[in-house]
Amino acid sequence: MIKWWKILSALLILYTLVLGMLGPVPHLNILHETIRNVYYHVPIWFAMLFQMGYSVVYAIKNLSKNDIETDIISNQAAQTGLFFALPGLLTGCMWAKFTWGTWWTFQDPKLNGVAIAVLIYLAYFILRSSIDDEQKRARIAGVYNIFAFVMMFVFIMILPRLTDSLHPGNGGNPAFAKYDLDSHMRMVFYPAVIGWVLLSLWILDIKKRLAILTHKENEQ
Repeated sequence: MIKWWKILSALLILYTLVLGMLGPVPHLNILHETIRNVYYHVPIWFAMLFQMGYSVVYAIKNLSKNDIETDIISNQAAQTGLFFALPGLLTGCMWAKFTWGTWWTFQDPKLNGVAIAVLIYLAYFILRSSIDDEQKRARIAGVYNIFAFVMMFVFIMILPRLTDSLHPGNGGNPAFAKYDLDSHMRMVFYPAVIGWVLLSLWILDIKKRLAILTHKENEQ
């Protein structure tokens, strides 16, 4: 049976896709029609951050309860978060190309921070795959997960605000909400955030159930 929030997720994303392309947007210098990418790039990153936060919560639960299912959920949430990081990076590169004139610039601390954060989480999965004992893997991965989440937060949310950055809301640049998210855009942007976060939960729900069933089957 499909839960109500899954239907809501599908409806909100459909709403975002349609109005995101056809709805009115403010006419801004440099950004022009690329401002529509705020409906996709930013909510996708919200979904990624939500999943990484979900993952670290279950990592902490595993360290306190030593329950292998919490480790499975933590791992699946991290996988889901990394999955959303890929379209987040892609939409960001496309936006950068049309507004900054390049797909990627190493002069922007937030872009560099994102790249480092992705590498840190890739190392998390490599670490997990290198340990055979599931209890030991769960404990070590749980500790590393906390480290990875803290470092991601530092590289993405803190450091870019302390230095020059091309990203809105960082390095002295005003955030979108302060100068170009008008009432029409807010009617699409906020539902988009909810829709993409719910979609990430939907994907996680499928992945964790499959992973738990597979684990139980392997134990028999």
